[in-house]
Amino acid sequence: MSRPVLVWFRDDYRVSDNPALTAALASGSPVLCFAIVDEVSPGLRPLGGAARWWLHGSLESLDQSLRALDSSLALFRGGSEELVERIAKETGAQSIFWNRRYGEAEIAIDSALKKLLANRGLEVRSFNGRLLNEPWEVMNKAGKPFQVFTPYFRAVMARGAPEAPLPAPSRLEAGSWPEPLRGLQVPLKSLALEPSRPNWAEGFSAIWERSETGAQKSLAAFLDNVLQGYAESRERPGVEGTSRLSPHLRFGEISPRQIWHAVMSASAAIGGITGDTEKFLSELVWREFCYVHLHQTPDLATRPHDPRFARFEWSKNEANLTAWQRGLTGYPIVDAGMRQLWRTGWMHNRVRMIVASFLVKHLLTGWRKGEAWFWDTLVDADPANNPFGWQWVAGCGLDAAPFYRIFNPITQGEKFDPNGDYVRAFVPELSRLPNAFIHKPWDAPSETLQAAGVELGKTYPKPIVNHAAARERALHAFQEIRQPG
Repeated sequence: MSRPVLVWFRDDYRVSDNPALTAALASGSPVLCFAIVDEVSPGLRPLGGAARWWLHGSLESLDQSLRALDSSLALFRGGSEELVERIAKETGAQSIFWNRRYGEAEIAIDSALKKLLANRGLEVRSFNGRLLNEPWEVMNKAGKPFQVFTPYFRAVMARGAPEAPLPAPSRLEAGSWPEPLRGLQVPLKSLALEPSRPNWAEGFSAIWERSETGAQKSLAAFLDNVLQGYAESRERPGVEGTSRLSPHLRFGEISPRQIWHAVMSASAAIGGITGDTEKFLSELVWREFCYVHLHQTPDLATRPHDPRFARFEWSKNEANLTAWQRGLTGYPIVDAGMRQLWRTGWMHNRVRMIVASFLVKHLLTGWRKGEAWFWDTLVDADPANNPFGWQWVAGCGLDAAPFYRIFNPITQGEKFDPNGDYVRAFVPELSRLPNAFIHKPWDAPSETLQAAGVELGKTYPKPIVNHAAARERALHAFQEIRQPG
């Protein structure tokens, strides 16, 4: 039997449109598939709790998909460099293939392994399985990365359609693992990726299907029910107006190429590209823009792009931070968002901006604390999108909203949740309030509050800050850092 080819899966847990897997199949050699849960290599950011929960499902479903192809997924735990070196040596592999990653620590690991294994005679090949365009492929006229999203989006669209997605293999010729490596493999359950006591993710499985199949179902539902009208519906958290594909993309259960081509095909069937299509594609390309800048700025989650914000005096009020985390700020749209996050592991994008603005600007709490909370509680917590989005809202990032753009949580609620459907779904203690007061219960007459069973300060908190006063305080704090340091 010929020497095997290794495929190392990392955040690309699918068998279709997987360039590394396709290349391994084309080699004609036996294929050994594996993944490593690496929580020890220096510089790697540990996954948050919600993402760990999703990873369990991704690994489990990928193994099932591979078994249907007469293969399987071997799981290892430990440092990636040491383990991959050992796996390559003990299997006698001729080649190892993987799809690229873009974080600084991940690139360092992959680069070191490429050099080490190539020096030992292995063929080492990496592929783009995560993005429409590599971070270094779309540049401005000066040959530099775009600093503003809109011209970047135009440049991406001018490149035309990405390559067509690769089909899933119909069968894999599986190799056999040597005995020492079989003993080194770990059962999925032993990784304790899912919470147990308490099982705070108990309700997640009723909402999410963590698998390549689940990703395709979500895509089909989006194309059938949401794409037409998306540009408007995406702003309404009280309706099913988004794709819900973000966690599937985060863990590579679906590729952006698959989404792009499916959306374009669906658009062609209804007469061509519409404003809805273009808006959705811009969201897909925004993700790419975030990866461009993760690649350029590895410390995206820890260092503000605007250096003035390094001297911003953030509040240390832990009670306010806790009230925000628990959805007890007294502002219904903020509290609904934070409770949706805790209950489902996900939050509507419009509301993400509202709650982030509230934390940073109303409470003057540092954006890094918000980013860390999202990192721990979002099933789609992404190393590029998450910090880039927080810096954008805080006003300290690249192509950011200016700091003085402060979302008014009352008018935002009234505009995007006019009937209060979203608030009622996640803040049930306010569900009997009339629409006129659902986003500002403190303005309701006492008899209206009483009829709705609402007692401010007891059944629902009073606002922890006054909007107008908080806005003025934030603007003053921003003026302070604008002065010469």
